[in-house]
Amino acid sequence: MFKRKVQHIDSLLGKVLRDNGLETPLQQKRLMDSWETVTGRVVARYTADMFIRSQVLYVKLTNPALRSDIAMMKSQIVRRLNDTVGSHLIIDIRFY
Repeated sequence: MFKRKVQHIDSLLGKVLRDNGLETPLQQKRLMDSWETVTGRVVARYTADMFIRSQVLYVKLTNPALRSDIAMMKSQIVRRLNDTVGSHLIIDIRFY
C-alpha cells in the first residue's frame, strides 16, 4: 500500500495562489472591496475611483470637503483596511 499525504483544501489553495502570483492581487481586490465597510456609505458614495500602486492606495473623491476630512484620518483607515485583509498590504493613502 502507499501512504497518502492528506492536506486541507485551504492550505492547498493558498499554495496554488502563491505559486502562481495571484495572492497579492486577490488581497488588493479584497482591500478595495472593503473600502465601504471601513469608511462608511457616505464616503463610498463620493468615491469615484481607486487603485493600488507601490503599496499606496489612490482614491478619487469627488467632494473636496470630504477629501480634507478623510485625509486627517488616513493612518486609521490604512490600519483598518490592512486589518480587514489580514496583511500589511498598503502603507499610505493618497486622495486626488
